[in-house]
Amino acid sequence: MGAPRWPVTMKGVVLVDDTVLLVHNERDEWELPGGRLEPGEPPEACVRREIAEEVSLAVEVLDIVDAWVYPVLPEQSVLVVTYGCRLVGAAEAVLSDEHDDVAFVPLDDLDTVRLPDGYRTSIRRWAARHTS
Repeated sequence: MGAPRWPVTMKGVVLVDDTVLLVHNERDEWELPGGRLEPGEPPEACVRREIAEEVSLAVEVLDIVDAWVYPVLPEQSVLVVTYGCRLVGAAEAVLSDEHDDVAFVPLDDLDTVRLPDGYRTSIRRWAARHTS
């Protein structure tokens, strides 16, 4: 039996004041914006590109925050790699057709939002580093 193989997705934690940028997906969950690498694309470039495509925002990708495995479905897991980002320009997100909503969610409300725990952990880790 070989080692498990999972798709890999790059996600960006974008904080604005005391809020975090989240997008709402077809599984009725909030998540961090991001997506899969294109051939030959560095992870940081992927995060920048995906955030621009999904919500029309420009970011500077700063540091890796963490990586974790998310069981999306009973037989399907994804390796999620999160990067801390800094917004470049105005915080005026424009939703693409990849999601059905976008919001800057207050950090104090993270426990009230339907959000996988791994994302919550990534957001809190970046917030702790970002504000210190």
